Amino acid sequence: MNPILSLREHSVLTLTLNRVDKKNALTQEMYSLLHRELQQAAQDDAVRVVVLQGQQDLFSSGNDVSEFLQRPPGGLDTPVFDFLRSLADFPKPLIAAVGGPAVGIGTTMLLHCDLVYCGDNALFSLPFVNLGLSPEAGSSLLLPLRVGPAAASELLLFGEPFSADEALAVGLVNRVLPPEQLLDYAQAQARRLAAKPSASLVLTKQLLRKGQREAVHAAIADEAWQFARMLQGPAAKEAFRAFLDKRKPDFSGL
Repeated sequence: MNPILSLREHSVLTLTLNRVDKKNALTQEMYSLLHRELQQAAQDDAVRVVVLQGQQDLFSSGNDVSEFLQRPPGGLDTPVFDFLRSLADFPKPLIAAVGGPAVGIGTTMLLHCDLVYCGDNALFSLPFVNLGLSPEAGSSLLLPLRVGPAAASELLLFGEPFSADEALAVGLVNRVLPPEQLLDYAQAQARRLAAKPSASLVLTKQLLRKGQREAVHAAIADEAWQFARMLQGPAAKEAFRAFLDKRKPDFSGL
């Protein structure tokens, strides 16, 4: 089964996370496929808008833990960072449709999207501190810009799940919908955008993000180094041992 489904209709490319049996946990293969699709879409004049989605009740549980622990990202030339850079640099409108859990990178990738719609069943999570890690995907830069410094501090420092309504209140998402309407609504919005002048869409996005590109790339690189360092630390090792043992981690003295 293909873990990433790709469908183009009405000048809209829809990329669907399709690893439902593993809660759409992201693997290096999936990152490679997403990177390739975004790179091709950026160069394809027939694609005007991209929609990134899961299912109406599931977006992504984050990185595949087993693969992540066996093969942690070793540098910026790995599939996950290829994907993040292609996401950050994507020149055309990018819409995300989020239903159900969006954990870790399932939330941070949304910061690179232009429009985010979610179901009222969405549950976002930025659990990096609770795993003995640090922010990733440029989120230490982009989250404060999106939701404000105070809200970003609360979301990242506590790392507690937050609801669709809370995400709307801080400005992480554009609209909350009944889950059964989510995917159709995102497609309708994508088609509305695709009917507009493509050059105007691209230029408007470029102007909205003017001056951010170098800062975003620098943040992704800095966070990658810090994340890799923290992953080898005692707190992260205890957090992942506790996760695998299905117990609460003990960070006393760490």
